[in-house]
Amino acid sequence: MDLHEFQSKQLLASFGVSVPEGTNVKSVEEAVAAYKHMGDQGCVIKAQVLTGGRGKAGGVKLVNSVEELEMEARGLLGKRLVTYQTTKEGLPVNQILVERLTNIEKELYLAFLVDRSSQAIKLMVSTEGGVDIESVAQETPDKIHTITIDQKVEAYQARSLGFKLGFDVQMVRKFSALVFKLYDAFIQSDMNMLEINPLVVTKEGELICLDAKVNIDDNALFRHSDIAQLRDVTQEDAKEVEASKFDLSYIALDGEIGCMVNGAGLAMATMDMIKVCGGSPANFLDVGGTATEERVTEAFKIIGSDENVKVIFVNIFGGIVRCDLIADGIINAIKTTGLEKPLVVRLVGNQASLGNEKLRESGYEILAVEDFKAAATKSVKLMREA
Repeated sequence: MDLHEFQSKQLLASFGVSVPEGTNVKSVEEAVAAYKHMGDQGCVIKAQVLTGGRGKAGGVKLVNSVEELEMEARGLLGKRLVTYQTTKEGLPVNQILVERLTNIEKELYLAFLVDRSSQAIKLMVSTEGGVDIESVAQETPDKIHTITIDQKVEAYQARSLGFKLGFDVQMVRKFSALVFKLYDAFIQSDMNMLEINPLVVTKEGELICLDAKVNIDDNALFRHSDIAQLRDVTQEDAKEVEASKFDLSYIALDGEIGCMVNGAGLAMATMDMIKVCGGSPANFLDVGGTATEERVTEAFKIIGSDENVKVIFVNIFGGIVRCDLIADGIINAIKTTGLEKPLVVRLVGNQASLGNEKLRESGYEILAVEDFKAAATKSVKLMREA
């Protein structure tokens, strides 16, 4: 689960990390009040949307007066921000962060992340803060310094990175203290990623996290009810939010063939096969290895609500799940939703014969195809005809 910048900073501040003074607001009036509270001496306002590239997309503005603040706040609140990481529709700006200006001397980059290849946590730092770290990695990889963390960050590791960033002894001590606090926040909050870009050195010689991106492990949210409540569903696809209520793994794509599959591996293979046959999947939807009739029904409702979907392709391998129960769910979903889109179903495995028999006797136009590629080919053909 991603957190907004203001939420990330509040979380880090609870661990003693220095962040700029700021107030999250949802209206122009609240923005003006926050600005005046900070002394009417200029500020920065930042659109709170769960995407990168806000600055380049006009989502970060420097203002020097109340009048300028009002104009920029009205230009952001209630609008949709399109960045290189969003779709063409962008994301809604429902709130903005009004933040005191920081006296910046130097910008750095710092990030903790889970590295699956080494099965460890890695800490990355760079002197090239405030820019896309991907560009730095590609163009000047020697400017990125990384350590692998075993059970905790050792003092010598933090000092080593501090010296590589060009700090003197006094600043290395401050940097090491910050690293320990950030690592505590990372571990105790069950983060997958913590990115500070930029981490700034002020002209007063202090280290401040000027920006912060945090991703929390969804599987650990049961341990953090306070963090779970921070989820902003307005930043997510409505179909994905609905799917999560029924433990369905759903990701919206931009194709025209809706997919309902059990098992992530088979779901990816199904999308690949659709592409091989000349089509494009409209979604990734895994109903799970223990799919129930209710979950299958809800899955159909979600796929059917996508206006881009021209054909639905159901691909089920019955291992633990029984294909006859999947068939019941399909039939019930058609009755409930009044589904009129072409439907291709492939049932193989546990009780597949009984499941296919139920589909044939249902009275609905359901095309049952046992061969994987043939089923995908038929789905693409029906999509083109539609």
